[in-house]
Amino acid sequence: MESIISIFVKSVFVDNMIFAYFLGMCTYIAISKEVKAAFSLGIAVILALTITVPLNWVLYHYFLAEGALAWTGIKALATVDLSFLGLITYISIIAAFIQMLEMIIEKYYPSLYNTLGIFLPLLAVNCAILAGSLFMVGRPYNLAEATAYGAGSGFGWFLAITSLAALREKIKYSNVPAPLRGVGITFILIGLMAFGYLSFIGFTI
Repeated sequence: MESIISIFVKSVFVDNMIFAYFLGMCTYIAISKEVKAAFSLGIAVILALTITVPLNWVLYHYFLAEGALAWTGIKALATVDLSFLGLITYISIIAAFIQMLEMIIEKYYPSLYNTLGIFLPLLAVNCAILAGSLFMVGRPYNLAEATAYGAGSGFGWFLAITSLAALREKIKYSNVPAPLRGVGITFILIGLMAFGYLSFIGFTI
């Protein structure tokens, strides 16, 4: 069984949602133009994954998985398998959390709300956040390990978007060849960063 720290570090670098699975790329590229906006959205993703992954773990292991309802003591429910409802229930929990987060940010941080624009509510359908719950189901994690996995995945996404935003702000003052300006140099940066992150494959903690 992997340790909590190992799961966290592995999900930050080796299993990074951006560089290992290319998930959440549209938001990643669109919001990484400014460090401030990237930092704020990264924090929102950390919160979303850290909270929704363990919630969905509880939902799966106590309600959806085959035999999960045995705790009710009702014999007829002991072998029921509701795992086919997993996708829709995971999305519902994620959407509810993102809606609450959006309402809080709109009320208390209106300038940040305007900066993030449509990308904040779109976190509800961000494939990186949904993938956190889907990948968790396929791994033999307990609740603590699932929480570490969710937090690590969120922190990995946060690290990826803030570091890319810092590079894109810095590169504005560089003499980039005209054909590579904009999306071209951004994809080159992402590729180089992916090499750096995936170089952690093989390390054990």
